[in-house]
Amino acid sequence: MNKIFISGASGFVGQKLVSAIDTNKNTLRVLSRSNLSGIETVVCDLRSGNIPDDALKGVDTVFHLAGIAHDSTKQDDKYISVNVRATVKLAELAAISGVRRFVFLSSVKAGGNLLNGSCMTESDQIKPEGIYGKTKREAELKLLEKGRQSGMHVSVVRSSLVYGPAMKGNLGMMFLGIEKGWFPSLPKVVNRRSMVHVDDLVNAILLVAKDDRANGEIFIVTDGTPHSSREIYEIMCKLLGRSIPKWYVPKFIFNFSAFFSLSIRQKVNKLFEDDYYSSEKIQSIGFTPQRSLKEMNETYF
Repeated sequence: MNKIFISGASGFVGQKLVSAIDTNKNTLRVLSRSNLSGIETVVCDLRSGNIPDDALKGVDTVFHLAGIAHDSTKQDDKYISVNVRATVKLAELAAISGVRRFVFLSSVKAGGNLLNGSCMTESDQIKPEGIYGKTKREAELKLLEKGRQSGMHVSVVRSSLVYGPAMKGNLGMMFLGIEKGWFPSLPKVVNRRSMVHVDDLVNAILLVAKDDRANGEIFIVTDGTPHSSREIYEIMCKLLGRSIPKWYVPKFIFNFSAFFSLSIRQKVNKLFEDDYYSSEKIQSIGFTPQRSLKEMNETYF
């Protein structure tokens, strides 16, 4: 039986990955800040950097999902300590412990953003914006180098915006806001945002762990269909059984509000900017998305 190790097992994606592991063929160990019931747990806070030396003893495959997201200019040290230092230390421990395969969950933000709104690929690498993207990129580079030095299979999965049951972050806040009635009706701005269902992301993570063609590579994962912010808003309204308003808040109102606060400006930019990516590379090794936002319903959203 293979021994699988997952960091971030209690998170949004991590819980789905844990459920997807076939325990008839694999044994599972996780890293968490507290014990997870029924699962062998290495209790550790990555912010301390004190990963036990025997954490990866006997482990064949590591899925490193743990990290800090959502940019905050006041917490640069925290991002660096967790997203970079702890990631590198885990990879070094993996190489020493004889781990054969190491998969790192990164983000499309590590690739930066093209100003012209083009569809980005893995080869369109520019300087990332924000501490989150910068630290994810730094971790990617150091992990890939560690793989080349040690011979360990290292793959990087760059996730686009993730949706699904109990989703987190800005998308979860938008869904909650529509449900509670306080989220504004968005204008029909023509932007393009790539997304991926959490189940498809988990399938992609498992795929790159077992496919030798993924060694030393970075893969962007999306569901293949970009949506405008207005489309996302309307789909969420339908899921919640709410009528889609015939009115909307004009874009200039959002722009005007952004003048008075950096925080609001960042939120407005995230809401209306292009965030458009291609997943052709991972599709070339067998990934096929099974979920579509337009086909969402209450049973698997």
